[in-house]
Amino acid sequence: MSHNKYNITIEYSHDNFYKVSLSDHNGARNVVYEPSVDRAFDYAINWCRESDTREEARQTHAKAVKEMITLDRQAGITTSRRDSLD
Repeated sequence: MSHNKYNITIEYSHDNFYKVSLSDHNGARNVVYEPSVDRAFDYAINWCRESDTREEARQTHAKAVKEMITLDRQAGITTSRRDSLD
């Protein structure tokens, strides 16, 4: 059984735009403005459907960065600073 939780808020904003505020069970957050309620719902539905794919991509990216940092340290091309100014 999946325990996916989404917080979705769609509200009128200004100039005939609707603010769509979203957050998911992975901690991802997003805010967009859509010109109609239908487009706001469509965006929210698609964003929720793509939640697990986004999280998988985020984890893959984090692992790649971690591996690059390890390789840089092994090669001796970094210092102890984290400011990327080595």
